[in-house]
Amino acid sequence: MVAQGRGSAATGLVAGVVLLCALLPITGAAAMARQAPRTYVVGDDKGWGRDLNSWWPNGKTFYAGDVLVFKYDKELHDVSVVGGKGYQRCEVPRHSAKSWVMRTGNDQVTLRRGNNYFICGLPGHCDKNMKLAVKAW
Repeated sequence: MVAQGRGSAATGLVAGVVLLCALLPITGAAAMARQAPRTYVVGDDKGWGRDLNSWWPNGKTFYAGDVLVFKYDKELHDVSVVGGKGYQRCEVPRHSAKSWVMRTGNDQVTLRRGNNYFICGLPGHCDKNMKLAVKAW
């Protein structure tokens, strides 16, 4: 067995650090490319409506920064951004910085990481399943 000098352990450590530093930019660039923001029209050509959770999000992976566009007749509907409790109860909180109502008929929302909840705040609409839950990575 050949004895190794003190420098061989340090050389191995330096080589490992250099290899790790060389790989980081590649994995970082790949992650950034995968997460480029996308824009989705909620409900596709059908627009914002009932029972979307049963089919519209299927096969889609949403990321923080992606944009959802809600298209609808502003005389008949709205889009309310709510929290989990508002979503479950079909209620728009009156005084909340995390909840707001949009009524243009062509609204855009940038997704934040985690669960994002949307309901139609007009009486009876959410209760008839006009709501959407989207998880963004």
